[in-house]
Amino acid sequence: MKAAVWYGQKDIRVEERELKPLKDNEVTVRVAWAGICGSDLHEYQEGPVFVPVDAPDELTGEVAPITMGHEFAGVVEKVGSKVTKYKAGDRVVVNPTITHGNKPEDIDSYDGFSFIGLHGDGGFAKYANAPEHNIYKLPDTLTLQDGALVEPTAVAVQAIKESGMQFGDTVAIFGAGPIGLLTTIAAKAAGASKIFVFDLSETRLEKAKDLGATEVFHSGKINPVEAVKQYAPNGVDVTFEVAGVAPTFRSSIDVTRARGTVVIVSIFAHSIDWNPMQLTNTGVKVTSTIAYTPTSFQQTVDLMGTGQLKPQGIITSQIELDEIVEKGFEALTNDKSQAKILVKLSGEM
Repeated sequence: MKAAVWYGQKDIRVEERELKPLKDNEVTVRVAWAGICGSDLHEYQEGPVFVPVDAPDELTGEVAPITMGHEFAGVVEKVGSKVTKYKAGDRVVVNPTITHGNKPEDIDSYDGFSFIGLHGDGGFAKYANAPEHNIYKLPDTLTLQDGALVEPTAVAVQAIKESGMQFGDTVAIFGAGPIGLLTTIAAKAAGASKIFVFDLSETRLEKAKDLGATEVFHSGKINPVEAVKQYAPNGVDVTFEVAGVAPTFRSSIDVTRARGTVVIVSIFAHSIDWNPMQLTNTGVKVTSTIAYTPTSFQQTVDLMGTGQLKPQGIITSQIELDEIVEKGFEALTNDKSQAKILVKLSGEM
């Protein structure tokens, strides 16, 4: 089958690749649509970040080269002999997170995690295998294309939950890429009274405004603190850092009120120089989140299914698998008007 395979930095190849044998507890999914994630882009631009290159991953047992893609949905093609919940023809989305599974779910991923599509073969292919407990049925109200948006939306849902945000809180979001936009949607759905979004792309800021931001600001043209003070004189209640660079991390703390909360949602590909006295002097609390719990993933499916979360507006392009490098990774690298690019596999809806 044809697949997009990671070999190294700036080296993703669309080539023929065999699907690994199906295990007893696994499901084979005929992939319909798959999204390109910011994590995928990091692997393309600066990798390896997560991809195992020197030894097989502890949880997947796989090592590069690997088939990428962890935001995907499709139709069950076949099931392993021990699978009981699913059958051929079921419309499903895959939760790509694999953990040891021996801790309560709210700390399980922090005991070690791997991702289908980053630490092992994923969904940029005609077929993908996943353990039964990583499979979730899609409600009839969602298309398979919608299903490809569940995983990144679940990241935003988990971030909102981690923040402790309450109804009526004010929110700042640094970064209007796909996760920043989804966090904007989730914050609005969760009852934020004001949402301020910062980015360097005017196009992405316009998109953020369309999706629910109260005010948007070009980070290179204004002082974030002065911008926020116009609307929240004491600072915002909660800030989400979704850019992953030193200036936005510092600004996230600066715009947050005393004893407010900053949630790091982004992946920092490199270390940064930062003085913790910025926290000591303000009492701002900093926390972080990686991925989501199984409960949050199911809640995301449910909230999308009822229409309470509508992430479809972040889609900016749909491409073929053969185009994934030039019209996918290169486009996301060079064209900041792009947000979520979906890759068509079977194209079923």
